[in-house]
Amino acid sequence: MTRGLSQRPPPPRFAWSPSPVNGGGGPPKAVEGAPAPTITRVIGLASLFLVAALPATALAAGAEKLAATKMMAQPAATQSAPGQALGEKQSRAGKDMQPGTTTGNPGVVNPDRFGEKQPDAAYGAYQRGLYVTAYNFALRRAKDGDAAAQTLVAEILSRGLGLPRNPVEAAKWYSLAAEQGVPEAQFQYALMLLDGDYVKKDLNEAYALLEAASQAGNVLAQFNLAQLIVRREPGDAGMAKAVPYYEQAAKAGLADAQYAMSQIYANGAGGKKRDEVEARRWLQLAAEQGYDTAALDLGTWLVEGRGGPQDRKAGFNWLRRAALIGNVAAQNRLAKLYMQGLGTDPDNIMAAAWYIAAHRAGLSDPVMDDFLNGLTPEETKQAIEKANRLR
Repeated sequence: MTRGLSQRPPPPRFAWSPSPVNGGGGPPKAVEGAPAPTITRVIGLASLFLVAALPATALAAGAEKLAATKMMAQPAATQSAPGQALGEKQSRAGKDMQPGTTTGNPGVVNPDRFGEKQPDAAYGAYQRGLYVTAYNFALRRAKDGDAAAQTLVAEILSRGLGLPRNPVEAAKWYSLAAEQGVPEAQFQYALMLLDGDYVKKDLNEAYALLEAASQAGNVLAQFNLAQLIVRREPGDAGMAKAVPYYEQAAKAGLADAQYAMSQIYANGAGGKKRDEVEARRWLQLAAEQGYDTAALDLGTWLVEGRGGPQDRKAGFNWLRRAALIGNVAAQNRLAKLYMQGLGTDPDNIMAAAWYIAAHRAGLSDPVMDDFLNGLTPEETKQAIEKANRLR
């Protein structure tokens, strides 16, 4: 049910959006003197829609058919479920993989990503948004074999920060830094090897690099290694091998991995016993980070009383939160709560408005179609007006 290996064009494994999930817009234009952009890390393995044979989480809400968006066994926005790697087309760096969505602090870059030894003035210039200056400083040291500088040069080139994007040259520098054991470079180069657009495709080498980066604690590498394992070994045996990596990334706070763990516990997969209480705990953690599909599931579980006490009001609030982010399934379920007066006062106009919004996005629900057809012309007019303001 959710928000795959790499995205196109290769690195960045970063996406820019006004919110951690389901945001919009492309990367900000890099200009000399501009502050470092807000960074949302994203990655992805090939479009794997639950190839691990995890059944979709059971949800109430009946006959929901989505034309092309966010449903249970499918990524919502830029999120990933077990067997789906991090990234959709809105995030750059590869055609086939689904993305994770871990947002860093605005304007802050984690220096650990560039290796133990920082490229001094180059790194300082990078933090201040002086990308050309950073590149010129770092390039000299990169040519002398400085792994941190090589990683920084690769990042600037891969993202086109202050300079034209040059993914082929970026791949060269990522490769050199990866050979010296920089986890971020290992991770980024692994994704390029998986994608095969700018370097020769090599799944085995990519696997080895993801494994090395994972062992060094790179959270996104851990998640994507788990996804790759599931892809290569479909079924519960592969899932059992992947679970430790999902769990490490989930405990480190990666929302995609937290959602994956919720599905693993909800379905009793990968050697884990079915435990809906634990599944709901992971849903809560992912939903609190703005992961819209987790919010969709959590809201549904709260309304149903699944995995813990029933709380229809809280369930309504989580579904509303997911709906406002743009999750179409949540919009339809929210419409039904308004229609039935569950967790909120009954409101036919709001029910119709949310269903209209979902229907415009491609969802069809016969129950809600019948409800909509039963409204008066005036009620329909009011609902359309409200739906227009929900965007």
